[in-house]
Amino acid sequence: MQLRRITKRIAIVSTLVVLIVFLFCLPKNFFDKPHSTVLYANDGTLLSAIIAEDGQWRFPHSDSVPDKFKTALLLFEDKNFYDHNGVYLPSLMRAVYQNVSSKKVVSGASTLTMQVVRMSRDNPSRTVAEKLMEMLRAMRLEWRYSKDEIIALYASNAPFGGNVVGIDAAAWRYFARTPDQLSWAEAATLAVLPNAPSLIYPGKNQERLLIKRNNLLQKLFEEGKMDAQTLELSFLEPLPQKPFPLPQRASHLLTSLIKTDGKGKRYHTTINPNLQEYAGLVMHYHIPQLQADLVHNAAILVVEVKTGNVLAYVGNSEDAQNRHGNMVDIIRAPRSTGSILKPFLYAAMLKDGLMLPNTLMADIPIQFDGFSPQNYSESFDGAVPASQALSRSLNVPIVLMLKDYGYPRFYHHLKKMGFSHLSKHADHYGLSLILGGAEASLWDITHAYAGMSRALVEHHPSNGKYFEGNYANNRFVLQHEELEANEDKFPIYDAGSIWNTYKALLEVNRPESELGWQAYTGATPIAWKTGTSFGNRDAWAVGTAPEYVVGVWVGNADGQGRPALTGVTAAAPILFDVFNSLPGRTWFHPPYDDMEKIAVCRESGMRASMHCNHIDTAYVQKAGTQTEACTYHKRIHTNQSGALRLNASCASADEMMAQDWFTLPPVQEYYYKPKHPEYRTLPPFAEGCEGETGNTIGLIYPKSDAKIFIPKNIQGERERIVLQATHRDKNAILYWHLNNQYLGETKTIHQMEITPLPGKYTLTLTDEKGEYFYKVIEVLEK
Repeated sequence: MQLRRITKRIAIVSTLVVLIVFLFCLPKNFFDKPHSTVLYANDGTLLSAIIAEDGQWRFPHSDSVPDKFKTALLLFEDKNFYDHNGVYLPSLMRAVYQNVSSKKVVSGASTLTMQVVRMSRDNPSRTVAEKLMEMLRAMRLEWRYSKDEIIALYASNAPFGGNVVGIDAAAWRYFARTPDQLSWAEAATLAVLPNAPSLIYPGKNQERLLIKRNNLLQKLFEEGKMDAQTLELSFLEPLPQKPFPLPQRASHLLTSLIKTDGKGKRYHTTINPNLQEYAGLVMHYHIPQLQADLVHNAAILVVEVKTGNVLAYVGNSEDAQNRHGNMVDIIRAPRSTGSILKPFLYAAMLKDGLMLPNTLMADIPIQFDGFSPQNYSESFDGAVPASQALSRSLNVPIVLMLKDYGYPRFYHHLKKMGFSHLSKHADHYGLSLILGGAEASLWDITHAYAGMSRALVEHHPSNGKYFEGNYANNRFVLQHEELEANEDKFPIYDAGSIWNTYKALLEVNRPESELGWQAYTGATPIAWKTGTSFGNRDAWAVGTAPEYVVGVWVGNADGQGRPALTGVTAAAPILFDVFNSLPGRTWFHPPYDDMEKIAVCRESGMRASMHCNHIDTAYVQKAGTQTEACTYHKRIHTNQSGALRLNASCASADEMMAQDWFTLPPVQEYYYKPKHPEYRTLPPFAEGCEGETGNTIGLIYPKSDAKIFIPKNIQGERERIVLQATHRDKNAILYWHLNNQYLGETKTIHQMEITPLPGKYTLTLTDEKGEYFYKVIEVLEK
């Protein structure tokens, strides 16, 4: 009786032990080996991959197993797979009989499930104890996973020769395609390899591998999986030879993803594989030409406007030896912006009703606390329409526009648009913010242009609504979520302002390679802008159509400048080569419901006043209806010939003829007249007429802040300073005084040399008619 109770207890304990061992015999992480990091295009094409940390090409686990490979694998390895619970007893009994009869291991009777267990344990030595544990774990594995999941575990972790693990890596390494694109012959080859992976080495045992593959193909035919013609064609397919190198497209994007999200993952991106390849070819074509000027790096980013999806991401030029910083992802790197931010200021001033598209802007020498911007041509126009200042990328008018708008206000405007590299306070940048004094990345710049284009594209179909998602960040990882569809009550830009900004950007001169582009049938407009940073270190070009935004940067990753490096000559040709490959381009629908048609003064570009001589009509942003009426035209009275001005102090009403006259301030007029022969200077007052004061004399030098730095010669002596003024009357005489001390008089060319000590002075200019001009100037010593 006692023995029976003991035996029963032992049985219960043994059963519990076996049950516990069964329940916990599988590790929590069944396969814990490191994986390769893999990048896919939007259609599943492999773009790039990085080998796993243990030196194996082992792609992350996939639940998907191609039907051809699954069919071939089960027929070769375990045709009863769906009929057993991890251990197939008939095969096990046969193996035991054969091994005992032969007194050695001649058959293993391993099911596919048992092979998965064995692979997870790094193929330990074959002992009876190990085999028993393998069977136990196989049955436990069948309890945890479905049959299809077990096949997927096998396919993802089976060895395929060399350092290739898993069906995904094997398909790419041996056949340069995805597993679901494999032929029957290719699937059969990979099905037999894990059984003898050493057969894959080129030139070694190829005949044995061919026999194993063809035998499996014959069985597949006999099982009705293929017809006779397919079988014959499959026999003719060659075996894989030297492994193919894995693609390395968009490698900089892969590196960026690893930095943010880690290694060993599959990244399914929005990249269009054909466009990515084309952008790479464009880069490959242009880099040798750039390298002739010692320019070694470039980057290209293409964004789909509607979705914000990145379609092409070329982070840098290729150089296997990384001799010129080619591993740096320029798309994310902060670089000096040059002139590429100017359209944002132009659009902001339109939106806030500070100007109309063609409002005249001063283009004269200026200086602000030592900051003296210059136009690229080193010349001045006196006054230019704002749209021309943008399309010609004139620095002086744009700086004056920023002064009117306020650089702190513009700074916060850029931050709202998503510029992430403005790390310092607005005062740090000052007015240089618009000329490259700040840094931005190609990512941020392209994103901002895409946001503007998206707001304009969606305005018409959304019945004039704006959405918060318009300026959502671009994305390169596939997502199913749409851009934020919440209505935006305070949009960054209105559609009318964006439209007029893009209209101005249509006038930018294309590079020499694109001359005559308008003549080509089907040529589609592109709103585009270039930029060149100080010292010719960064060349930018960004272009947009309703469907796409393309951003290009060219330069040297180490910041070395080159004289030939400009946005127009280096970056723009790449921009247009990429744009020429983009299908289905159109042009933006005019947002008429967000604009007003108003009368505009042709000469000044301002709202027409009653004194404007030539009036045009134009569609302007709604805020433009509240802008100031033309201030450049005024009513004057002259004699009948129009040669002299008259007023009530010297002539009767019937002697005077009223005229509306377009006139600029004296300094603007000085630079404007030589380039505009049609411009008419105000006629002088007739003898005895009392003229206006303060509007006929202008000071050209010193500039607006009236600060002068005295240079010294090699002997340490102070150099002379030459002051320069202008008068509307070319025959006028100017009398010069400095602190009430008479300096002399000038006629026609109004220049005066002085040699003052450092300090503040009052400069006074008068003419023979008593008109005067004065300004406090400050002389500083370097």
